[in-house]
Amino acid sequence: MINLGIFNSVYVSSFLILIGASGIPVIEIIPHHTLNLPPTNFTALGDPQLNTVCSEQCIIQKSLQDQLDQVQQLDYETTYSNGSRTLTTIELKLPQNQKKLEDKRSYSLRSRRQIYGPDVRFSIRSRKFLQDFPFAAAVYVSTGCTGVLVTERHVLTAAHCIHDGKDYVQGARRLRVGFLRPGVNPSLRWVRVKSTRVPRRWIGAPAELSMDYDYALLELRRPQSQPHMSLAVSPPLQNLAGGRVHFSGFDNDRPGELVYRSCRVKQQTAHLLYQHCDAQPGASGSGVYGRLWNKGRWVRKVIGIFSGHQWVEVFGQPREYNVAVRLTPPKYAQICYWIRSSSCKDG
Repeated sequence: MINLGIFNSVYVSSFLILIGASGIPVIEIIPHHTLNLPPTNFTALGDPQLNTVCSEQCIIQKSLQDQLDQVQQLDYETTYSNGSRTLTTIELKLPQNQKKLEDKRSYSLRSRRQIYGPDVRFSIRSRKFLQDFPFAAAVYVSTGCTGVLVTERHVLTAAHCIHDGKDYVQGARRLRVGFLRPGVNPSLRWVRVKSTRVPRRWIGAPAELSMDYDYALLELRRPQSQPHMSLAVSPPLQNLAGGRVHFSGFDNDRPGELVYRSCRVKQQTAHLLYQHCDAQPGASGSGVYGRLWNKGRWVRKVIGIFSGHQWVEVFGQPREYNVAVRLTPPKYAQICYWIRSSSCKDG
């Protein structure tokens, strides 16, 4: 059984978000070594849905692991369409001036299933909406997941959609991304993936810890004209409009349709957003976005990636939650480096 005092003080309070003076963290990624790895065999079977279990020991282990291993968490593996791989190790340069913010909300947990009560998801069928922001940024990943277009040629998705923690999934050998073409009979316009990047902390991680780093970046062979979404560091809940998140995905119970949902975040830890949004397999990898105040107006930005479901023991009772991976300052810096080969100066 998890002691809620331990859950709050050890796991939440020990992971304070580092924010720069401007409100946006500026973390510099410096490549250290790039090593050639043996080609991948693409042997993993893959699963479009990730399920994990987290106990009291898991929570304590997360706390200790992150405190002792801040730099290595940003090392990453790159895989190309021909199966060749490299491992890049990095140095992390933190901001000189930091202030620490702690989310002081109450962290009471409730039971949650994938779908319960009335299903509040709805399908986006209008041609106008499907071709407009933000819905046009949602893409289908050929391994059975969803992704979000974050530049003209980069898609962010869940790591488990292409790699099971031990090897790349079979479908990743000829990985493609599908853009939904609306019409009476909707179809997908396919684009080949040139390369993928996965955090080193995802590869070989214990199952109960892997969800924290369940994200990957796909580079497309050619740029796309579709509207794309911008990234931002996942903020404290009080800075998220209405405390709500939104995401659209290709849930497998509604084939050929883009499914939208929105709900309030019930709690967050250093790495994860726990929410009650209805979801089915296939939605994994969806870009989770919120409305953030920026330069005098509310803007929608991706602050996380929908991963799947996690069982957490509360008062001796296992309970299930829908979970998204937060874009923390180091993760945000890492993804920016993957895209630009430089640090992001804005959020």
